Amino acid sequence: MNLHVNVPDDAGDIRLGQFAVASQSSLQERRPRTLKHGDTFGVFDRNGDVLSGEGSPDGLFHRDTRHLSHLDVLINGLSPILLSSTLRDDNAVLTCDLTNPDLYDKAGRLLLEHDVIHIRRSKFLWQSACFERLLVRNFGDQPQRLTLELRFEADFADLFEVRGTRRKLRGTFHPADVRPESVTFTYGGLDDRTRTTRLRFDPAPSRLEARRALFEIEVAPGQRTVIFVEVRCDDEVPQKRPREHYLSSMVEARRALRLSSSRAASIVTSNEIFNEAVRRSVSDLYMLVTDTPEGPYPYAGTPWFSAAFGRDALITAYETLWMDPALARGVLRFLAANQATAEDPAADAEPGKILHEVRYGEMAELGEVPFRRYYGSVDSTPLFVMLAGAYLERTQDIATLEGLWPHIEAALRWIDIFGDRDGDGFVEYGRRTEGGLINQGWKDSHDSVFHADGAMAQGPIALCEVQAYVYGAKRSAALIASSLGLPERATLLEAEADRMKQRFDQAFWCEDLGTYALALDGDKRPCLVRSSNAGHALFAGIAQPERAAEIVRTLMDASSFSGFGVRTIASTEARYNPMSYHNGSVWPHDNALIALGLARYGFKREATRIFDGLFHASVYIDFRRLPELFCGFPRRRGEGPTFYPVACAPQAWAAATPLSLIQACLGLSFDPQTRTVRLNQPVLPDFLEEVVLRDLAVDGCRLDLAVRRAGSEVAPHVLGRTGDVRVEITV
Repeated sequence: MNLHVNVPDDAGDIRLGQFAVASQSSLQERRPRTLKHGDTFGVFDRNGDVLSGEGSPDGLFHRDTRHLSHLDVLINGLSPILLSSTLRDDNAVLTCDLTNPDLYDKAGRLLLEHDVIHIRRSKFLWQSACFERLLVRNFGDQPQRLTLELRFEADFADLFEVRGTRRKLRGTFHPADVRPESVTFTYGGLDDRTRTTRLRFDPAPSRLEARRALFEIEVAPGQRTVIFVEVRCDDEVPQKRPREHYLSSMVEARRALRLSSSRAASIVTSNEIFNEAVRRSVSDLYMLVTDTPEGPYPYAGTPWFSAAFGRDALITAYETLWMDPALARGVLRFLAANQATAEDPAADAEPGKILHEVRYGEMAELGEVPFRRYYGSVDSTPLFVMLAGAYLERTQDIATLEGLWPHIEAALRWIDIFGDRDGDGFVEYGRRTEGGLINQGWKDSHDSVFHADGAMAQGPIALCEVQAYVYGAKRSAALIASSLGLPERATLLEAEADRMKQRFDQAFWCEDLGTYALALDGDKRPCLVRSSNAGHALFAGIAQPERAAEIVRTLMDASSFSGFGVRTIASTEARYNPMSYHNGSVWPHDNALIALGLARYGFKREATRIFDGLFHASVYIDFRRLPELFCGFPRRRGEGPTFYPVACAPQAWAAATPLSLIQACLGLSFDPQTRTVRLNQPVLPDFLEEVVLRDLAVDGCRLDLAVRRAGSEVAPHVLGRTGDVRVEITV
């Protein structure tokens, strides 16, 4: 993530780095409700309102521009009282139940006591629009004449402005076009693009102005009235009235979510709380998936990262490869289509490099932020090749790999030529211009790479996990080359991977720390810091087998393992701060990759400890939804984790974490050539006695499989199969 702040030049010592999310208020305190479809997402408060104000993240956003910055509902001039606010299990609809407060006349006489009028707001997104139905019902014994007021505003702020970046110039706001049933806002951007927000109402308001709609309604006892509101982020004018469009669009939106998630294997367990967490994970994941011409692509997360990120999508696809290979195929094809072909220092682009981020807002179009099509991540390129190899192992989809092979070769050339800046055999990073990201690994805060005394490492920097990914990329490329009938290329790549493994151990191993160094700085001095990065060396397989036990002890020591998960850095280190973004916090996706690494080297019990920690964290979190990260304070009995104030939720690679942990603990793998599902030394955490996986796809066959625990023993049971598919277990 590029979570850095663009701080004004007079910020002095409080400068945090570029493009960070301003942390003046806590998303966790507000617990916003989020919806997404395609390139549109909405952030609402628990009443279903969009509340404007300094630092507010609320809004309806489309392609990185806020098209609606305020929308609230008043009853007789007062805010309704919240009863409940919830998302459907499939994330299709946000429903907010509200009621009236005590209502008085101008003389102070009580006109209507509280809790007589019920307002149910139902809203969803579909094809660049937000649809809302307000159902008003009278539960009293007298007819009620009420004024329902909707106040609205469109500021057309760029997403980076909403995140806290200051702009000196803005485009042109045109006068609102007010019709009997609609209001249209138009903004002419400095990028010569016109952006439009159109609100339509059904029935027509009693009074409609440029910033508010008034509905004078009369509701008989036991009766109800319904108002429909449609907010479009484009200039389309549908033929259907909002009432009809609401109903037909809801059917289409729910059908699309069902079809998208139906590709995946389903998971049901003996623990109903965990089942809730899994359902939310799957729903969040497929809500974040956007259909592109190349296939389904998981956007990184809302509110700040609802965009195509390379690293995030690659890791998300890796976490979910066992249950839905189509995601990996879509990610690989999209990133191949957007692979850099030339040098562009402003975009940190070099031939063969894989994308970091794509943005479509006014600031990106104008170059005020570098993310129009930005390549400043050092790990996306090797992860791309790693995922391609894992996808081949999972599916044996040779045709897709044949199409990807030129892009894989280009990525390998980038690794060898541009990635290895000084010819020492390691891949380093360093931004090409002052506008680029300072740190370009997944821990991309300005202070995330440092020495034992806390001094910042000076680049070019070779990160521990990046070398692991490069090793994995060479091994994956060798597998692909062999499958494509290129044995000489495969042999060469295997030899390069073997040499990388030896060099890495010699340069990065720190006997005194019991782990691999965080990084090598520009002078090749190791950053002697205990970090979670070393767990990725287990994940990619670059760690020497004789080192594994010591690395695991370091990762699972109380200084690193908080009880909920492995911290990004240990509490013994100079820059440890459990409330920081990257220097002591706990990231679910980081732990998912570490758990896969633990399982790879046979440390299954330690993997279940991570699984147990993250599950019990989710018990205390709204909707059982694991956020992007939480603070790294030690776990306390009977208490949940401490939230990070601006953590995104949902976040794709966090949503995929429980799904990945199931694979890690079961040792689940696939051999499509022999149509075999394998379980390698399966274990289950104490909170699970049974896991049932249905519709596991293997070379056109389907398998329903139950895995049951009795004490410490775990055994599989085939519940059903379609085709000639079999199960193997290694104990």
